[in-house]
Amino acid sequence: MRLLFITFLSAWLVACDVKPEALAYGKDACHSCKMTLVDKKFGAEAVTNKGKVYKFDDVNCMVNFYNSQETPDNVSLLLVIDFDSVDQFVDAREGFYVKSPMIKSPMGSQVASFSTREQLKKYNKGWNGINWPGVNWSLNLNRSRPHDQDKQLATGSNRMVCSTII
Repeated sequence: MRLLFITFLSAWLVACDVKPEALAYGKDACHSCKMTLVDKKFGAEAVTNKGKVYKFDDVNCMVNFYNSQETPDNVSLLLVIDFDSVDQFVDAREGFYVKSPMIKSPMGSQVASFSTREQLKKYNKGWNGINWPGVNWSLNLNRSRPHDQDKQLATGSNRMVCSTII
């Protein structure tokens, strides 16, 4: 009986592992728009507290998902691909974003994400884009979405709101 309990406990702990998955370009589909992920300079993931991974081909798809009714309330990780370091995730709340018509992102958001301001400035010399404040992630992952704002005002809750300016 004890062995059965330890086996069950181990399986439960492994099943609840919160970590990102590598994006499989050419195979994975965007959870939001259903397009196949193809451009390694773009991509994003949302991971729940239970380890469920949602993959996206464009940061705007993740923003739309995050703002939707479908988003689970237990999102633990929000990650974006670093444009300068292919296959490298950046915490979406700590990333730097630029928007320019010169950026050909999968869903046409024209937004690239970077891990440092210096990287952003290096690329933006050729793009002449604007710093994109469109992703307003808070450090508090107990957040509300735009449709929850009335409830938030009524309760006085200080929760996360993610907005987009596209």
